[in-house]
Amino acid sequence: MANLSPFTPAVAGSIDQIAVHALAPQRVVRGPGALQAALSSLRALTRRPVLLGRSPATALHRQALARQLQLPESQQVLLHHDCCDQDLLRLETTIRQLQADGVIALGGGKVLDAGKLLAHRCGLPCVAVPSSAATCAGWTALANVYSEAGAFIEDVSLDHCPELLVFDYQLIATAPARTMASGIADAMAKWYEASLSSGRSQDGLVRQAVEQARLLRDQLLLEGEEALGHPGGAAWRRVAESCGLTAGVIGGLGGARCRTAAAHAVHNGLTQLAPCRHWLHGEKVAVGILVQLRLEEVVGGQPLAAVARDQLLHMYGKLGLPTSLAELGLRDLDAARLEVVCRFTCREGSDLHHLPFGVTPKQLEEALRFCAQPRIPQPVQPRG
Repeated sequence: MANLSPFTPAVAGSIDQIAVHALAPQRVVRGPGALQAALSSLRALTRRPVLLGRSPATALHRQALARQLQLPESQQVLLHHDCCDQDLLRLETTIRQLQADGVIALGGGKVLDAGKLLAHRCGLPCVAVPSSAATCAGWTALANVYSEAGAFIEDVSLDHCPELLVFDYQLIATAPARTMASGIADAMAKWYEASLSSGRSQDGLVRQAVEQARLLRDQLLLEGEEALGHPGGAAWRRVAESCGLTAGVIGGLGGARCRTAAAHAVHNGLTQLAPCRHWLHGEKVAVGILVQLRLEEVVGGQPLAAVARDQLLHMYGKLGLPTSLAELGLRDLDAARLEVVCRFTCREGSDLHHLPFGVTPKQLEEALRFCAQPRIPQPVQPRG
């Protein structure tokens, strides 16, 4: 029987390793006015959907879509918390009672994850309508599950990506600039994590995904500041799609080998602390990348990781991203809080263990303390 684990190296003479990829949504509609343009595809996919949302900031957009689809209030449902089992069980019951034939999720990453997971559990098609460029959740066949309080619990692999992804520039442009900055950090993490989690894989798709992640990082370093400064412009459109779409392409192409490592593991650990929960996903990931680079430098023996960290600190300052744990609300980094973060981040099955070197809780604690306070990046030395 073929080995299905993407992390098990192939053995000479054995059957070729089997890899299953959830590559992409069946259909992607993107551009200005994409939601209006996608209505016919949406109606063909589901005649009696539920429309899922959460934030008051997107209420007007949901109401407009509900009017166009002539959805009664009973088919417009809300999350009460983050994507958590209590909410999911309640909404699953509602969906079955309504005999809905599809799930439309309009909102941020947690709404999109909840919509995908509900559709998965109920065996229904899913339509993902991101309301910002903060995440590639509208693309992927993954969902993160949290507690009612907002602490990360686990990620769940789904059978496939959404049937329809609608990436409407006009809708995305209504989101605060902060969400795009957060998306930039989350998308750049693809390179910092995939370049390590992929190891020395000779798999063609994995190597292509890692190269795409490198190109994505370079583009965001070059265009991120311009995109934030000129909403709706050419750079803004490219960066928005890089965060919301291209990052998802990389995850689908590379599979489990090109997803998350220490940066997201640290994010997951930070969500266990209440002061960090109101920060956006990508903002916590941004600090997680800095922690990972410190681990690479000290534990992995890679001195160039310090150069990469200084490069990111320069960029974070320009984009308004947090550069330290103190900026995430952890000014008092006492031993008890550190223990909570380290214990969860280092637990069995954590993404931390996708690093090519082992990390002990003590080593992680040192890296967290190193990234506790804002640091002044070293000036870039002129060449020649």
